[in-house]
Formats: sequence, C-alpha cells, structure tokens
Amino acid sequence: MIYLDAAATTPVRREVLEAMWPYLTGEFGNPASHHELGARALDGLDDARARVASVLGCSPSEVVFTSGGTESDNLAIKGLVLPMVGQALNAGGSGAVDAGAGQVHVAVSAIEHSAVLESARYLERWHGVDVSVLPVDSSGVVSADALESRLVSWGGKGLVSIMYANNEVGTVQDIAALSAIAHQHGALFHTDAVQAAGWLPLKVSELGVDALSISGHKLGAPKGCGVLYVSRSAQIEPVMSGGGQERGLRSGTVSVANAVAMATALELAESERLSRVSDMIAMRDRFISRVRELVPSVVLTGLEPAEGNRLPNNVSFIFSGFNGESVLLELERRGVICSSGSACAAGSTDPSHVLIALGISEDDARTVVRFTLPSTITSEDLERAANLLSESIAHLANLRQK
Repeated sequence: MIYLDAAATTPVRREVLEAMWPYLTGEFGNPASHHELGARALDGLDDARARVASVLGCSPSEVVFTSGGTESDNLAIKGLVLPMVGQALNAGGSGAVDAGAGQVHVAVSAIEHSAVLESARYLERWHGVDVSVLPVDSSGVVSADALESRLVSWGGKGLVSIMYANNEVGTVQDIAALSAIAHQHGALFHTDAVQAAGWLPLKVSELGVDALSISGHKLGAPKGCGVLYVSRSAQIEPVMSGGGQERGLRSGTVSVANAVAMATALELAESERLSRVSDMIAMRDRFISRVRELVPSVVLTGLEPAEGNRLPNNVSFIFSGFNGESVLLELERRGVICSSGSACAAGSTDPSHVLIALGISEDDARTVVRFTLPSTITSEDLERAANLLSESIAHLANLRQK
C-alpha cells in the first residue's frame, strides 16, 4: 500500500505510544486528585504543557489541551467572541441576538475548515454577530487589501480567523501580515494551524496571533487530542461547563496520556521539520511533473510549486471528465490510498466549498483528487504512484469509450 492521505490522518508514532504508555497503565491517576498518584499525573500533564509551550514560544498557561482541531477551533471562535457579545449586551442590547447586531464582527476566509465556518454561523444565528466571508483568488490566497477593506467598515469589536494552510489545496497564507492588519483595527486573530503543524513555523509571536489550533493525529499522535494556544491577554469564555479544568476553559478530566502524546508528537515534528521540508518539496515537485507527463490533461489546484506558499506535502489535481470517486477506487484497487478532499466532509455529495471558492466549476470540483504525502514517503513510492495513476486514468478512459 502507498498511503498518500496524510492530511486526513497519520499513523501513531512508536515514540508517541511509548511516551503515552505509563499514563495508560501505572501512572493512571486523575491529575485533579489530591494524592500521590494524582500528583504524578499532574506532573506529567504540566511537563507536556511546558513542552508544547516551548514549541509554540508561549507561556505554559496559554496552552489548553483539547480533543482535537475541531474543538480547538470551536473554543477559539466562540470563546473569543462571546465576551464581546456580552459586553455589547451590557451596553444596551435588548437580547442576545440584538446585542451582536452591528457591534460584534467575525471575518473568516471562504476556504476555512467547517469547524470554523460553522462556529461563525452559530454566532451569527444565535447571537446576531455580523459574519463576513473573505474571498480568495484562484489559488486560494486571501488578499490583505480585502481584509483591510472589510475591517475599515467595522464598528465595534471583532475576530478574524484565517487558516494558516489549507487542507485541500495546500495554499499557505501570510498569517503575520494578516494578523498585523487585524490588530491595527483592534480585532483579535485566530488561525487554524492543523495542516501547518510539522511543516511550517509555529512561533506564535512571529505569527502575531491571539489563538492557534492544532490537532494531534495529523502529527503522529492518536485521534482525540489537540491544542489551543490562546493569549493570556485575550478574554475568552468556555463553551463547556464543568469542573474548571484547563484554567476553566475546557472542563472535564484531562487525559494525561493524550496530552503527553500531543507534546511528544509536536516536539518530534518540529525537530524534524527543517531537515525534511526541502526533501519533501523536491519529491512533491517531481511527483507533480511526473503526473503531468503521464496525464497531460490534469490541472493542478492551488499555487504552482514555483510560486511557493504551498504546503510541502500537498498535491491536488483536477481530472476533468473523470469522476473523482472513480479515480479513487481505481487507485485503491492498485494499492494507492488518497482522497477526493477533506475527510471531514466524508459522505457529502456536494462539491467542496474550498474548490468552488477558487472559481472551479462544480463539475470539475467533483473530479479533484488530493494526494498528501506522509513524512515517510519515498521517491520510489511516488514514481510508482504516478504510474498507477496513469494506469487508472487509462482504464477509466477505456471504459468510457465502450
């Protein structure tokens, strides 16, 4: 099997399993318990928090452990905006919906993950928050001018959420520049860095963000663990009530094993990042060239390699005239695993909102196949995958002619 769906998930690394194991067995205590077993669990949790903070360049108190990217995005979007709604309500709004109207704003890009888009729509629906969807160009880039123009029209408080790197087409945004514009206009800035982690720099001071989301299973940790960085200067409201764990922002007994897994996977990914990025870019570019040579009709979505600002491991093609699901099935039959888009939209028959935002037609959007390369991939694997892709397209073309 050649696995080319790393954007969907990655296998758990052995080092991560070994780091977790003590907290699944002998050191199984609840870190909130006031006895020795609980104290040892708390030590493990504190150590994991400090290690994550070191990678992000923040204080350990600014690290909140969550169940993954979706929860981190929800907590960031809703948690940062709800205090603004409350302030507007106290200032004279007659109700929760009336309070946000015209006074509290959220701006998101058109290619955000559904966790961000749906959180923004929730705030719009139930709290009257003014939600703006920022357009992108044909490569998926958010214009600084478009953001500036939208912020100029705001009256009141607001939040901007723009993802660091897109999961479907690999486009990387200039987060430092965009966050600086948001701050000039008094808005907070959140970025979904789920796909960026392990491939792009994550120092929050350099990015200039107030909040940043990461998911563990994209990095070699188990599914069900994630992190939200949130600046200590930002006022944030919890979206889940309970015992007040994670400085009151994420109630529920903390999984120390998952926190340790998250810290270990993030540390490993960051330590390997610089050494593997250049090799991955070279392999990605050879794969793109080889596919174009074997299947001349393909169209690459997102930015061309020469333009930069594309995730090192992301390749996404339009196979016009071929059903994307059929291409996937033929590839899987030949031992190549990839996807037709975001795994979070599995089962949907609608074309990807990301591809539509790039100006791709609905018909062509349904032909797109995404290849996201794991860090363990080899040039030989990719050469074989390109040849098997060519065989698959030829087979489908032959069936179409019959």
